[in-house]
Amino acid sequence: MEKSLVRPRSLADEVARSRGGDADLAGRVDRLCGRIERLDPLLHTFVPEAGRPERLHAEARALAARHPDPATAPPLYGVAVGIKDIVHVDGLPTHAGSALPPGVLAGPQAAVVDRLRAAGALVAGKTVTAEFAGSAPGPTRNPHHPGHTPGGSSSGSAAAVAAGLVPLAIGTQTIGSVVRPAAYCGVVGFRPTYGRIPLDGVIPNAPSFDTVGLFTADLAGAALAAPLLCDDWRGERQGGPPGDGPPVLGPPVLGVPAGPYLEQAGPAALAAFRAQLDRLAAAGSTVREIELLPDFAWLVRQVRTINRFEQARGHADWFARFGGLYRPETAAGIRHGQAVRPEDHATALGVREHVRARLAEAWAAAGVDLVVAPSATGPAPSGLGSTGDAVMSLPWSYAGLPAVSLPAGVSADGLPLGLQVVGAAGADESLLALAAPLERALGGPAR
Repeated sequence: MEKSLVRPRSLADEVARSRGGDADLAGRVDRLCGRIERLDPLLHTFVPEAGRPERLHAEARALAARHPDPATAPPLYGVAVGIKDIVHVDGLPTHAGSALPPGVLAGPQAAVVDRLRAAGALVAGKTVTAEFAGSAPGPTRNPHHPGHTPGGSSSGSAAAVAAGLVPLAIGTQTIGSVVRPAAYCGVVGFRPTYGRIPLDGVIPNAPSFDTVGLFTADLAGAALAAPLLCDDWRGERQGGPPGDGPPVLGPPVLGVPAGPYLEQAGPAALAAFRAQLDRLAAAGSTVREIELLPDFAWLVRQVRTINRFEQARGHADWFARFGGLYRPETAAGIRHGQAVRPEDHATALGVREHVRARLAEAWAAAGVDLVVAPSATGPAPSGLGSTGDAVMSLPWSYAGLPAVSLPAGVSADGLPLGLQVVGAAGADESLLALAAPLERALGGPAR
């Protein structure tokens, strides 16, 4: 049964079918709703929605009326996408994984949803999130092993792609909420450079870190979607032949952070990471160890100062009115943030600029194209009481750097593992292109 829950679908293949004449949007909606009806009672990836088939059929009819010729339709014509439930979508309530009245959380449709709908996508529904994109988990299960967490906070989005309910889903990452669930669920998770996708219409967690990201079955899907969602994408937009993916480049020079940062990973993750590096080196990549984060524990404190302060500030009104409805994990974080002094928050933000500059200098001096590290401290933990540890993404999220998690094999007990590939600020295009030979060397998504 567990094997049957893992059937990720290629976004590039979905787009190719649309442009190849599969104009039966009604049939595609029926198949989508059938998959959700069949699998979601087990996985809980989507927020329950009364009347989902009727809504989607109405949206599909309107889309077909606007674009009667699929060959000239927009690039995501008829593609079903999942949207994390802190992202506002016209016609659907926002719960943010909380017990707060949805009207309190209402707002105008997010810019990323505007872009998806303009590209022809159909919103399959809201995907489950940890409460307010924090640490209080939702009910979503890992499609590979339903007794294990899918990660968080973008749990529903990652699991929906892994189970093949949708070929594309939107998540957000404050610290590790795209990269970690992508690794746990065996899919690709792309977190662009901070600010590359507008945050308009997204309920904030910590605005200095919050970044809209996406999940796909493979890197070609991420490369197809990213130009449609990111600001000022350099290179041809996906208006030509779909599914080409990133250009084929030679193996990049990889930097491996030495010191206390890498020591945060558990023994299983480190052993797998060493094996991954051996495979990448055998495929032609040059691997260099570099000293990047010697003061990692101090950096962690700066991140927590910013995150907690901004979380408390963002929830000041809601928490004052509805504090009794918040889950204990979220309430504890807000109370922690209420005790952070504004001057300490300002200092931590100033430190971030120094860290960004120091990382850039170290990369340049070492002559590396990308930095690689485990996507998580290990495979998905057993149980649904925690979404896992985000620490492996922490420095890159702090610095606002783009990162992608690539499926990278499985653990001894059959759980997916991920390789985190980090690029330079603003170099999202190069990151996706240079990650392509790494994906090939690692063997692609877990099945």
